[in-house]
Amino acid sequence: MEKTTSTDRVNVSSGSPFEGPIGFSRAVRIGNVIAVSGTAPVAKDGSTAFVGDAYRQTKRCLEIIQKAIENAGGELRNTIRTRVFLTDITKWTEVGRAHGEFFGDIRPACTFVEAKGLISGDWLVEIEADCILD
Repeated sequence: MEKTTSTDRVNVSSGSPFEGPIGFSRAVRIGNVIAVSGTAPVAKDGSTAFVGDAYRQTKRCLEIIQKAIENAGGELRNTIRTRVFLTDITKWTEVGRAHGEFFGDIRPACTFVEAKGLISGDWLVEIEADCILD
């Protein structure tokens, strides 16, 4: 990653076929700020990973987020906020356990919200993240 100035913009792609038609990037970095889009539990083949398993879906979301942050020149430790959207809030402990495995020592500000639905009915969780680089 090249050093950026406060006005440089870097769009980070995950290769999703929806990025162009919808007009979004997996992550955007401007200066020392990285914003990661809502990230779903998508497997490498484009299918939903771990259907029915909120814990493993959360881990998959966070793996994708971590890669996006690193591709933008950051590290997971730079995360200052996460937003977790769940289709069933009663699964929050499973989701929280996975979140804690990634962020236990980092402890970003975090919000858990129950959503009526996500784009795919198989997605139990979707996560956003914001980072500020040192």
